[in-house]
Amino acid sequence: FEKFYEKFTEYKEYLDSSRPTAVNLSWALKRMNAVAVKAGREEHKTVAEVKEILHDEALQIRAEDVEVCRKIGEFGLELVKPGDGILTHCNAGQLATVKYGTATAPIYLGQEKGYNFHVFADETRPLLQGARLTAFELHSAGVDVTLICDNMSASVMSKGWVQAVFVGCDRVAANGDTANKIGTSVVAAVAKQYGVPVYICAPTSTIDMATATGADICIEQRKAEEVTEMWYKERMAPEGVKVYNPAFDVTDHELIAGIVTEYGVARAPYTESLKEIMKRKAQRG
Repeated sequence: FEKFYEKFTEYKEYLDSSRPTAVNLSWALKRMNAVAVKAGREEHKTVAEVKEILHDEALQIRAEDVEVCRKIGEFGLELVKPGDGILTHCNAGQLATVKYGTATAPIYLGQEKGYNFHVFADETRPLLQGARLTAFELHSAGVDVTLICDNMSASVMSKGWVQAVFVGCDRVAANGDTANKIGTSVVAAVAKQYGVPVYICAPTSTIDMATATGADICIEQRKAEEVTEMWYKERMAPEGVKVYNPAFDVTDHELIAGIVTEYGVARAPYTESLKEIMKRKAQRG
């Protein structure tokens, strides 16, 4: 087991290093590590048995994720009404999670109930998760979705076409600041200008009460090539130009109307409401 666990730890740490901004992956890896240690060191299971136990735990996490996202969808659905326009940014759907997604959960549940939402999906530069993933999955599911460029959000909001913004997140700080895909803070600022509420769909596994504010969140930096040439037939920026390419940005809690979790919707002041959400989670085991 110790030889197996040495390699297990190596892979776990490698995966954990891939997402310094997100806390959900780290949460899952810690859970899997605890299962491996208990089975191998405390219960003295064989390596084959440990692998099977880890597999079962992974399936359990998947099943729990479906239920968590469904609950987020139910709470999120209470924040909108039939026929509303919804804007989302990046991908927080079934391609990122399981079945419902987080930010798309209210959309899918609304579709089941015949709410006839119209969804605007930002393309989400520079990796185009909104265009390649969100637009693809919503369109494939029969959702009325329109793809827009990132710099078009003000235009659709000014026309009154958007009644709510639903986005996922990679980490929630104790004060309610949230880190999500780059451009989310811009969407939130624009939404505030036009009186459109912004809701962060966040399973409690993304809430990091040990991180005081968004300023304490480590933001992943990506390669310059994603901006200068990745999606073009020929390079579209001059050689040697400086590039700043953060993968995420932090949305200030003052721009957020609510944080939707599987235990309810947290509202300002978030320092209190997030504690209450985590308390509910602890009480329910």
